[in-house]
Amino acid sequence: MGFDDDKTNEAGSSTNTLRILPREDTPLLSVNGKPHTLSSQPKTFANVFISIVGAGVLGLPYTFMRTGWLTSLLMISFVAALTFHGMMLLIHTRKKLEDSPLGAFPKIASFGDLGFAVCGSIGRFAVDSMIVLSQAGFCVGYLIFIGNTLANLSTSSSAAASSSPNFLGISAKSLYVWSCFPFQLGLNSIPSLTLLAPLSIFADIVDLGAMGVVMVQDAIIFTKQMPAVEAFGTLSTFFYGLGVAVYSFEGIGMALPLETEMKDKSKFRKILGLTMFFIASMYAAFGAMGYFAFGENTKDIITANMGKGLLSTVVQLGLCINLFFTLPLMMNPVYEVFERRFSNGRYCLWMRWMLVLAVSLVALFVPNFADFLSLVGSSTCCVLGFVFPALFHYLTFKEEMSWRRASADISIVVLGVVLGVSGTWYSLIEIFSVKV
Repeated sequence: MGFDDDKTNEAGSSTNTLRILPREDTPLLSVNGKPHTLSSQPKTFANVFISIVGAGVLGLPYTFMRTGWLTSLLMISFVAALTFHGMMLLIHTRKKLEDSPLGAFPKIASFGDLGFAVCGSIGRFAVDSMIVLSQAGFCVGYLIFIGNTLANLSTSSSAAASSSPNFLGISAKSLYVWSCFPFQLGLNSIPSLTLLAPLSIFADIVDLGAMGVVMVQDAIIFTKQMPAVEAFGTLSTFFYGLGVAVYSFEGIGMALPLETEMKDKSKFRKILGLTMFFIASMYAAFGAMGYFAFGENTKDIITANMGKGLLSTVVQLGLCINLFFTLPLMMNPVYEVFERRFSNGRYCLWMRWMLVLAVSLVALFVPNFADFLSLVGSSTCCVLGFVFPALFHYLTFKEEMSWRRASADISIVVLGVVLGVSGTWYSLIEIFSVKV
């Protein structure tokens, strides 16, 4: 939580001993504090990589199977390019507002701050809403992954994990999700994000290790068997796959903080472009190799295709532990927004517990990991990644931009809305037409 103590229009700003409660125009991220070392180019590359790559990559091989390998490759390239463009639009918009002669917005630290600077309270509310939905959606996906993976490890087939009652009529997945619940209440009660920060490093190491193991196994299996694969899918699967791709590249909210932290800001565009190219190439290889190895038998979580061996079990348990401890980190922006709006910026334990309960309940009713990735990617990430950056850029520069630039921004807004609505619709169809 940040408090802008330098504002002269804040009530009581002349009294340093009073704790100023956050207002609508208070930045979500602190802009004050002790000076710290800015990031070098390699560190910025690593930070961008960490902020984007997550558990969504595990659903890419299944998406390749549903969408077709060639369509998926083109889709990943398109989403990577559009995400990069959206991030740069945010950077340009902030620079324009901060360099304004009026000096109305001297420091814009976060996406929400930018929304407020461009559109006032409505802009802040819109960004906050999408961030809450997307972050909570990520956490629902984590619980789905944990429940399905542990159920798959403890039963003879993944189908049994989703539909077959194992204890008092409760499925194995539900038992594992509810088993996580009391521990998540404890972890999510920790008020300081600093205490949870080391878990982020562990999470990324586990993710990369799991991807490496899976890709090696995919390559070995592919040399032994070459299943039939499809290059293209249908219109509905296109929108489905697009949602998963957008989800996998979601990290737009970190663009402004990462650029702020970079020592040589003139190199940020180059580093961001290189990182996005590297991630897109990695995603393409991981998704294609998984699909080429297992063909139409590719499962929604690629680690479920690894079988029951010791290595497979260790990798899957490691990923479950990773996501278990990452969940409180991902929920922190949700708590920040809720406590800021409904608790005057004060820590509220019961509100956090209710949010954890809501996330757990949603996870129980969504059986397929990749289906939910597509829903979150289409419904919220399209808005955050495409619509808002282009809209804010247009509203800020509309008085001085050429018709071509204006048309480009408007086209991205329209494209984001069309892709978001279509992808959400097809994702909901997939979720509610579960094979039972």
